[in-house]
Amino acid sequence: MLIATGAAPAHLPIEGADLLATSDDFLLLDAMPESLVMVGGGYIAFECAHLAARAGARVTILQADDRPLAQFEPDLVARLLERTRGLGIEVALGCKASRIARQGAGFAVACENGREFQAALVVHGLGRSPSLQDLALEAGQVAVEKGRLSLDPYLRSTSNPRVFAAGDAAAQGPALTPVASHDAAVVARNMLEGCHTKPDYGVVPSAVFTIPPLASVGLTEAAARAANPDVEVRQGDMAGYQSVRRTGETAAAYKLLVAPGSGQILGAHLLGPEAPEVINVFAVAMRAGMTADALARMMTAYPTGGSNISSMLG
Repeated sequence: MLIATGAAPAHLPIEGADLLATSDDFLLLDAMPESLVMVGGGYIAFECAHLAARAGARVTILQADDRPLAQFEPDLVARLLERTRGLGIEVALGCKASRIARQGAGFAVACENGREFQAALVVHGLGRSPSLQDLALEAGQVAVEKGRLSLDPYLRSTSNPRVFAAGDAAAQGPALTPVASHDAAVVARNMLEGCHTKPDYGVVPSAVFTIPPLASVGLTEAAARAANPDVEVRQGDMAGYQSVRRTGETAAAYKLLVAPGSGQILGAHLLGPEAPEVINVFAVAMRAGMTADALARMMTAYPTGGSNISSMLG
């Protein structure tokens, strides 16, 4: 048996949380509200905010601490934050929502720091959790720990060897669509051939589809330095690169992390028009064990996002 029920918006211990719209509700809107508050500062909040602002809405993002998009490199998040605010989106840091209430035809969101925000729609942007609540797992002797399935390294239930899980329901790798597809292939092999295959989450690229997008693969600088203080950092601005200039985008930058001596690429972080596609090139290079010098020598079509790689690594 395979559990692949996906995920649902996480339960929030906020008074009035039942008044929150979901990202699905947002995508199904017939017309854009005049104003929105996004509760949370992750993928969902930033992507929806960029869409709404360009459709004419007044948008506020509420982030509980000072680290929106915490999975990404802080330097590039800061650049995206500046670009986001330049669109007229208010990003309120240190604003942890504590209460949501109806106010006239819209809503009011109160924060623990005393600030209050009003909007026609308030959207849940604080992540998703595995959809397990309706499965009667106890009846199937499927163990759960802290709201997550208890699985062995083969994505098999530790308490019922006939049950496997994949994707958001498994909650083992990053909560990304490609991870779910990867898990599905692993589980299919293990169910048909016996448990010999483990999922590999070592090199998983991800992106925030704002404008411009932000993309990442591998270690952040902080994680890389924790493992090796001498890690080499190659970083710079790409706004003047021809592939970026032709789009008219002004916010574009990179940070690459290279192991000293071996030249192994430990992490790549990109902000710019073609960042999600170019990050895939870095992911392939990392999986293939290419060194930074070898990747820098690769010929690419010009002027594309990929043609910037040699300049980044040069």
